[in-house]
Amino acid sequence: MNGPIVPTAVARAAHRPVVFGRVELTGGLWQLWQKVTRDTSLPLAFSWLEKAGNFDNLRQAAGERPGAGYRGPVAMDSDVAKVLETAAFELQHGPDDATAEFIGRATALLEAAQEDDGYLHSHSQVVKPGERWTRLVDSHEMYCAGHLFQAAVAAHRSIGDERLLAVARRFADHLVAEFLERKDPPLDGHPEVETALVELYRATGEERYLTLARKFVDERGRGLVGPHKWGARSRIDHLPVREAPTLTGHAVRALYMEAGVVDLYLETGDESLLQASVTRWEDMVASRTALTGGLGSRQVAEVFGEAYELPPDLGYNETCAQAASIQWSWRLLLATGDARYADLIERTLYNGFASARSADGKRYYKGNPLQRRADHAEHVGDPRFRDEWFYSACCPPAFTRIVAALEHHLATVAGDTLYVQQYAPTALTTRIAGGTAQLRIETGYPWDGTVTVTVDEAPGEEWGLAFRIPPWSTKALLEQDGSAREVTRDERGYVTVHREWRAGDTVSLHLDMTPRLTVPHPRIDALRGCAAIERGPLVYCFEQIDLAGGVDVDALALLPGSELRVTAEEEIPGIGRTVRIEADTVTVAGAHEAGLPYLTHPAASATTTGRTTATALPYFQWDNRGDGAMRVWMPLADN
Repeated sequence: MNGPIVPTAVARAAHRPVVFGRVELTGGLWQLWQKVTRDTSLPLAFSWLEKAGNFDNLRQAAGERPGAGYRGPVAMDSDVAKVLETAAFELQHGPDDATAEFIGRATALLEAAQEDDGYLHSHSQVVKPGERWTRLVDSHEMYCAGHLFQAAVAAHRSIGDERLLAVARRFADHLVAEFLERKDPPLDGHPEVETALVELYRATGEERYLTLARKFVDERGRGLVGPHKWGARSRIDHLPVREAPTLTGHAVRALYMEAGVVDLYLETGDESLLQASVTRWEDMVASRTALTGGLGSRQVAEVFGEAYELPPDLGYNETCAQAASIQWSWRLLLATGDARYADLIERTLYNGFASARSADGKRYYKGNPLQRRADHAEHVGDPRFRDEWFYSACCPPAFTRIVAALEHHLATVAGDTLYVQQYAPTALTTRIAGGTAQLRIETGYPWDGTVTVTVDEAPGEEWGLAFRIPPWSTKALLEQDGSAREVTRDERGYVTVHREWRAGDTVSLHLDMTPRLTVPHPRIDALRGCAAIERGPLVYCFEQIDLAGGVDVDALALLPGSELRVTAEEEIPGIGRTVRIEADTVTVAGAHEAGLPYLTHPAASATTTGRTTATALPYFQWDNRGDGAMRVWMPLADN
């Protein structure tokens, strides 16, 4: 059972995914998300591909329904591919007739629409027949091809499907014939095909796919995408990938590009690619990442903003960008073995990413704000509101394809050590130390910080079991053989137990889940004087629905010295299992001067009244109980 990323045997990988064995979720939040995907989100996606016109576009490209008219944006084929990828990975969890039928039906449509030379892009085929590769700055032709390649690899690895893989290979062979020997080839304005070509190479062994991916990466930044109204930065074509110091432009494009850069490093050993990508990742984390892991601070053009430009209310934090961030960090983790990449995956996954879908699996955000005011309903068409589907529906299937393959991000292997990177109830089997290890992971994460591993089968040699210690845990205890000791992160972020394990052995990691008050870097202008609440891997928020007595969430301020009190686990209708946090707050009010919301200094700019208790909820669970105001970052009141 293999996941989305399987480096070759000769890849320059410090860690490898669990590929010789099986990882199966047995409970907890991750398994719940997968169940919601299987029961609700996937059937909904199947229906929307018909309602939105994706399938009709392919039928027209195949010569059916002539004159019906193309529907939707240029990248409609990519939605089909991402739903196919989700469906393929979902079938790893067990048979399902409707999902298998969808894969067969969608594959047949793609086969019928594909032209004899392998070309496949329904928008170009229907709207501009015979006109190919002429406006790659916005046509998404290669972008759609990339998602098709990834879907085909997923179906091949999950259910042994050869039909969709054959469609992908014909299209990839067409790309090779068109562009591999071409000097100064035009490049797609939306990177994605690069990482997909590398994975198709891994699945098929066809070296030309890897060579073409390298050509596309090496040529990026030389103006070959073509002019665009938002400039070369928006289309990630302003500097060569080995020279660009920061991520700029369209967030999703930039992050997909980075995934391809690291994939190329893994398969070629080109250190300059890895070094450049790590540099940009470090800058992104330090100055361009929201507390929730969200990326892309500007809704207009969906771009990264300037350093420390992280507004809570207008930050876009697109769902696709957060999915792409997980994909990039996972590749960097495999390349380096450094836990900081798993740390960011955890932050992003449990917060900004998980918030994108409603608890019932029916609605999605495109943008994920950290603040919403009471009068937000006036902003008609704002993409920071959940909906079942979108005109440009990239985000719903981007979400589900990550969730469907979550277990593949849980552990890695390096030498004779198994590294547990993320914590969820799991049954895991892998080859290690010349034999087979079978483990059970039991945990209440993210509500509880205890992770217990029981060994059910072990090889007769010594081998290591490593736990990632998240940086938010100020104290960690490791318990084994009836005693516990305090442990710290090693230089890579782990604590490792190396021994000859026997069936029945257990070891437990206890992480400190004390809630904490987090303040922003002083250069984040939009957040000065504010604080947020975190507990374990979760960021918390205050929703209007939880405030009694007509108190306005936007009028509250946190008392910095107050105790943060954790409530008991509970089930909330519309949300499910959760843990809330109580905090002491005051109401902040101030008079206007001359009708303006300003006061002459020095003056009492505000008065505080009505000390009360407010209850915070995990951010990923917000907006499931009706439409209302919300804040992650709260003003800090003067003591």
